[in-house]
Amino acid sequence: MPLQRLRLPRTGSRLPKGALVQVADEVVAETAAAKGVPEATVARLPTYLQALHALADRGTATVSSQELAELVHVSAAMLRKDLSQLGSYGTRGVGYDVATLVHEMSAVLGLEHDWPVAIVGVGNLGRALAHYGGFTSRGLSIAALFDADPDVVGTVVNGRTVHHVDEVRRLVKDRNVRIAVIATPVQAAQATTDALVEAGVTSVLCFAGAAVRVPEGVTVRAVDLSSELQILGFHEQRKRSDVLGPPPPSIDRAVGSHGGAR
Repeated sequence: MPLQRLRLPRTGSRLPKGALVQVADEVVAETAAAKGVPEATVARLPTYLQALHALADRGTATVSSQELAELVHVSAAMLRKDLSQLGSYGTRGVGYDVATLVHEMSAVLGLEHDWPVAIVGVGNLGRALAHYGGFTSRGLSIAALFDADPDVVGTVVNGRTVHHVDEVRRLVKDRNVRIAVIATPVQAAQATTDALVEAGVTSVLCFAGAAVRVPEGVTVRAVDLSSELQILGFHEQRKRSDVLGPPPPSIDRAVGSHGGAR
């Protein structure tokens, strides 16, 4: 459920809870990129970890690759390959130790640390992210909020004061922020990215719908809601065609140039 930030309406708009989980997982995945684990595997680890936490909460001590794969909707072969990237191979006839997998995945994803995160752009999306409680369990904490709107600067969102974007360089350095979320209008995305990188940010999650440029060593993940919705529209159209057949010809195509039926 990827999202995009193009200044959503301030009233009557809410982000689905599942979308916020997706955002948290996207940000967490940034911390694993430099640990030698393939990016495709990293992208699946948060989902595995969520399932493992659910198993641990139920008191499950071990799980087979088939059982865990069914929980996260991947093949058992893919799951075993992903886990082997962490050095976990399980025990034949027993499976995987749940607590050990939780520890290994948490270490790879950097969840044993508290990663400060800055959010730039405190419209509806930025506010929803600032209020979301799921970051803490993923080793993330919102350290700073920024906006350019005078009506927003100085307000308090979930216990945090919104600072002016001019303060990005100072506060990001002071609070040792390495991960940032850009939820600004598209025209501000590049300048915001430049300021964040200059201040020491090395991982950026961008919802601005812009292809921002960053120097080597900085990771960017771009999320575009409109593109994802267009893809879903394509799939819905294809499903509709499969059920109803091709649409009827338009009047212009059905009627000849002299008004007679073809």
